[in-house]
Amino acid sequence: MAVFVLVAGGWLGGWAWRDVAAELERAGHRAVPVTLTGLGDRAHLATAETGVGTHVQDILNVLEYEELSGVVLVGHSYGIFPVLGAADRSPDRVGRVVFLDAAAPRDGQSVVNTFMDPERRAAFEERVATEGEGLRLPLPEPDELPLWGSVDGMDDAALARMRRLAVGHPYGSFTEPLHLTGAGDGLPASAVFCTANGNTVAVIEALYRAGDPRLRAVVDEDTTFFELPTGHYPMLSVPTATAQVLIDAAEGRGKRFEAGP
Repeated sequence: MAVFVLVAGGWLGGWAWRDVAAELERAGHRAVPVTLTGLGDRAHLATAETGVGTHVQDILNVLEYEELSGVVLVGHSYGIFPVLGAADRSPDRVGRVVFLDAAAPRDGQSVVNTFMDPERRAAFEERVATEGEGLRLPLPEPDELPLWGSVDGMDDAALARMRRLAVGHPYGSFTEPLHLTGAGDGLPASAVFCTANGNTVAVIEALYRAGDPRLRAVVDEDTTFFELPTGHYPMLSVPTATAQVLIDAAEGRGKRFEAGP
């Protein structure tokens, strides 16, 4: 039996994993969805000081107080930031890290300052100030949401559920840099690419074989790769397939890369 600790991305809470968790448990595993501070049923706890460090501590607390070890720690989208922070702080409790349609941030990076251009940052700050009480980035409007990630595969019910349950994201966690010491760098890892969101295993493998230093720094013989033919929110669009990919990752299956000459 594997234990999956599930951390969703921006605006989402533990509720987003409901169907995936049911599939994992049906297959005989344990699923522990995490709701980060300021999101989901913990929305009321958001403050101006809520940052990625807060979210790292949320995950560490779950690992400690649920007395978990050897977990498959899954980070979707923004969720990979606190997941990597927790793995770095407590690598002895983690058996594998899964990047679910997520980047591979490094020490000192943040969502907004690393991955967004100045124009978008300025637009976010305006929305936080005028619509987010100075501390939250509101959920993008339906026509803006695809700018954060494809919604391919989500039917009307899934989209309505997302708009009903998602809340403005604590903006400090998008701006605060992630701090990593390198203690978790040797952990086995898996990456799951949602192909409708633009990445495929073939594209990433070609970059790796060409010697891309960003990939060479994070890929080793324990790294496996998977694809899901859906958009950026697979836990909402294809929960059964998502659960199966996570099980496959936990069991060591998946594609491995061989470095080029």
